[in-house]
Order: sequence, then C-alpha cells, then structure tokens
Amino acid sequence: MSVHFIGAGPGAADLITLRGRDLIARCPVCLYAGSIVPPEMLAWCPPGARIVDTAPLSLDEIEAEYVAADAAGLDVARLHSGDLAIYSAVAEQVRRLERLGIAYTLTPGVPAFAAAAAVLGRELTVPEVAQSVVLTRVSGRASAMPSGETLAAFGATGATLVLHLAIHALERIVAELTPLYGAECPVAVVVEATRPRERVLRGTLSDIAGQVAGEPVERMALILVGPALGAQTFRESALYDAAYQRRFRGRG
Repeated sequence: MSVHFIGAGPGAADLITLRGRDLIARCPVCLYAGSIVPPEMLAWCPPGARIVDTAPLSLDEIEAEYVAADAAGLDVARLHSGDLAIYSAVAEQVRRLERLGIAYTLTPGVPAFAAAAAVLGRELTVPEVAQSVVLTRVSGRASAMPSGETLAAFGATGATLVLHLAIHALERIVAELTPLYGAECPVAVVVEATRPRERVLRGTLSDIAGQVAGEPVERMALILVGPALGAQTFRESALYDAAYQRRFRGRG
C-alpha cells in the first residue's frame, strides 16, 4: 500500500500529468482538497472508490484516513493543487507517514506560477533583464516568514518576483517594492489561472493597488512583479544564434 501525493495542477483538469491521472484511476481511495482541486478529476476514480474531501478535515483526521487505508491494503491518491514542491502542506503529511512506516510517492504537477506566466504570454527570465525567479509569500495566518526572507532582500536582486497567498497584503507589497523596482515597474495579478473564472489585472507598481480595489480579489491569485514582464528591447539569447556552436548543432 502507498499514499500517492499528486500535484493536480493550477486549475484546468487537463493540466494534470498523465502519471497523476493514471494513479487516480487505479487507487481505491482518493483524498482531495475540495476547496481548490477541480471536481472533474474525481471522474477518473475507479468505480466504488472512497472519495474524501479533506477541506474540512484536520491533519489528525487526514492521518486517520491513511491509517485506515493502510490497514485495508488500499492505495490512496492524495490530490493537492498546483505542484507539490511549494506551499502544498505535503511535508507535514510525509513526516507522519514516515513515523507510521507507510510508503508514499510524489508526482509533480504544473505549478501555479508557470500557469500564470502562460496566461500572461510571458517568459519570466529574459536575457540581461532577469535571469532569476523568486517564488515567495508574506506572513499570514498559516505561518510566519523566516526572518531573513524579506521582500526587501528579494527585491534588491531585481529578479522576477512571484508572490503566492499575498493578495491581502498588496498595498504593503507595493510600498516595499516601489523603492527597489521603481513606480513604473510592470506588475500583473493573475486570478484563478486556467480556471473558468480566470482574470488578469496588468499595471505597474504605481497603479495596481487601485486596479485591484476596483475589482476585488479574494483568493487564488498570484502577484508577479519585475521588468521581465514588460521587456521589449532585450538581446536575443545566444542559444539560437547562428554563430553559437553547441554540441547538438553539429556545425564546424
């Protein structure tokens, strides 16, 4: 028996991986985050599967589901939104499974930041403009930020910033980043990327707070900040330059 943690992707049901879909189809137990995982994915569960919405459950109650499935010898598909690598609450579940001696696997999913970039039609790393992407958040009810991980520290790099779970702190984010990026730095707020109610607010650090105030956003929103979002005059990558020799090009 194994618990299979599966990244369900950013929203659209067809953005799950083939491996994730196939795991759902063969697991007689499915636990899913009902507040955010697309319900269409549950149609892939096998007939008679035990399907549990974990949104109202505590971690102890979720652990009890794993223990019961283990006792019955039943594999579990555990669906989380986005990708498991960030902000998934998988670490605490894995720690408990290891204490219990229950096997588990992790199957990655399409991360929300990648979906947001696709919606914007933008690459987040642009030659000589930005070559790093910082995925971060701000302190909230779930947990505080470590003392060294501040917007000031990240913003000083000039990298593209992608802020998760932070729409409630937009005005503070703007205030902290404006001295570092400048008032005219491009900003985008992508709401419910790839979902039916997807919407995008584009602006700059000088006006994005006003835009969001006019179209309130409550959840499932990413804030993207950085010059790469609006870059037009940048050098082309050497990767496809005719004079650039690389192993796979085969030119003398």
